[in-house]
Amino acid sequence: MDESSTPGQPGSSAASERGPEAGVRDLDMYIDGDWRASATGRWIETKDPYTNRVWARIPEAGAADVDAAVRAAHAAFSDGPWARMTASDRGLLLHRLGDVIAANAQELADLEVRDNGKLMVEMLGQMKYLPRWFQYYGGLADKIEGSVPPTDKVGMFNYVVHEPIGVVGAITPWNSPLLLTVWKLAPALAAGNTVVVKPSEFASASMLGLARLFEEAGFPKGVVNVVTGYGAEAGRALVEHPLVERIAFTGSDLGGAKISEAAGRQFKRVSLELGGKSPHIVFADADIDAAVKGVISGIFAAAGQTCMAGSRLLLHASIHDAFVEKLVARMREARLGDPRAADTDVGPIATEPQLAKVLDYIEIAKAEGARCVLGGKRASDPRLGEGWFVEPTIFTGVTNQMRIAREEVFGPLLSIMTFETDDEAVAIANDTPYGLAAGFWTTDLGRALNLPRRLRAGTVWVNAYRVVSYLAPFGGFKNSGIGRENGLAAIHEYLETKSVFINPKSSITNPFTLQ
Repeated sequence: MDESSTPGQPGSSAASERGPEAGVRDLDMYIDGDWRASATGRWIETKDPYTNRVWARIPEAGAADVDAAVRAAHAAFSDGPWARMTASDRGLLLHRLGDVIAANAQELADLEVRDNGKLMVEMLGQMKYLPRWFQYYGGLADKIEGSVPPTDKVGMFNYVVHEPIGVVGAITPWNSPLLLTVWKLAPALAAGNTVVVKPSEFASASMLGLARLFEEAGFPKGVVNVVTGYGAEAGRALVEHPLVERIAFTGSDLGGAKISEAAGRQFKRVSLELGGKSPHIVFADADIDAAVKGVISGIFAAAGQTCMAGSRLLLHASIHDAFVEKLVARMREARLGDPRAADTDVGPIATEPQLAKVLDYIEIAKAEGARCVLGGKRASDPRLGEGWFVEPTIFTGVTNQMRIAREEVFGPLLSIMTFETDDEAVAIANDTPYGLAAGFWTTDLGRALNLPRRLRAGTVWVNAYRVVSYLAPFGGFKNSGIGRENGLAAIHEYLETKSVFINPKSSITNPFTLQ
C-alpha cells in the first residue's frame, strides 16, 4: 500500500508558520486528554483532492510532541483508571465507543471524503461498519483465556497467561484512514494496551475527529493519543521511542522495511500490512457479466487506491477479446466527479504526489509496449476543475515482467494478461514479490475448492472481490507484510505470553541443579 507517512519520506504537503487563510480550519492534536498545537509551532496544509484547495491545517509534530504522547500512553498503561480496569469493563467501554461512532458516522464520513477524496457512498458505509470492530473486540476483551498445561516437574504448578504488551505505536495511511486505524485500535485496546496514532500527513482530519469520540465515550486520558506530522520526524520518533513496545504499520513495502529495521534495533514487535500486486483471474467458464463487475470493483472502486486492488487481470485466452470489450464499454460510462455526489463512480486521486506517480506509470507502460485501450491520461473534463483525476486506464498486451505488472501503482490502472491453463494462471499469479490478495471467477466447484491453496496470498476471493470483515484475518505473504489484522488472530498480535511456575513447598532440594 502506498503511504507517504514513513520514516525518511517527508511527503509534499505544504507546511507553514503563518496563520490560516479565511475559511481554513486549524485542527489540534490529541495528547493525554488535551487538544494542543505542536511544540514546533509549524502547521501542515491539507487539501481537498476534488477542489485542490486548502481546507484545514494540522500540527507538524516534532520529537517533543511524540515524547509527550508516548509518556502519556505509558503512564496510562502503568497506572491510573485504564491500568486498574477489568477486562470486562474495557469491553463495555469499547461497546460504548461503537455506539458513539454510529451516532457520528456522517460527520466522520464527511471528514474522510474531504481529506482523501473517496466516494461518500463508500465512506459512509465504512463509518457505519466501524462500530462492529469495537463491538466484536469489546466482547472478546474478557475472553482471553490462559491455560494450565501439564508439567513434568514434580510438585510444581505451572500456568500460562496472556498480558498486554504496553504502548503501541500505530502508523496509518491516507487511503482508508479510519478503517485501517480501527483495525489496529480495536484489538490493541481490547487486549489492554494504550496507543499513540500517527496518521498520514495527507489525511489526519478524520482521525482527529475519531479522537474526540474516544473522549466522548469516556476513555481515560492517555489511553489513545494522536500526533500529526511527517514520517521523517514524527514517525521516526514514534518508532524509535524506547517506551513504545510495538509498531503496527500500514503502508508501502519500502516504508515497512525501514520501520522493521529501526524497530529491530530495539527488538520491538511489529505488524506490517504492505500492499500488493494482486492477481484477479477469470476462467473460461465464469459468469462473464458478474466477473466484469467484480473486476471493476477490484481496481476502479476507490480509484484503485486500495492495498488489495486487483491490478493484474488474468483472462483465459478464449474469452479475452469479449471480456475486454465488455469491460471497456462499461468503464466508458463511468462518471468521474464530486465524491460527495451519489452518481459519481470514480473520485479523485488522494494526493498530488500520488497523481504524479500514477501518470508516470502510464507513460512507463506505453514505453514498455503495453497497449492502452482506455484512458491513459489525466482527466480533462472542465467539470472536474483542478481536481486530481486520472482517467480509468486499461492496458492489454501486458507481460508479467513489465513494471506495471510488478510494481504497485496504487491508482485506476489495470494490466491485462492471458493464460491457457490453470497451471499457467497460478504460475503468473504467484510470480510477484507480493502476496496480499487474489481472486478468481469460475463455476467449477472443484476449482473453487482446490485453487485457493495454490495461490500464495493471505486472502483469496472466489466469485467475489474486496470483501473484508472484522471476523476474518487479513494480511499478506512475502513482501505484503507480517502479522494479521481482524478476527481472533489480531488480538494475539497485541499480547505477551507469560509462563508462571509455583513451588508450593517453598523449598529447593539442590540449588546447583535445575529442579
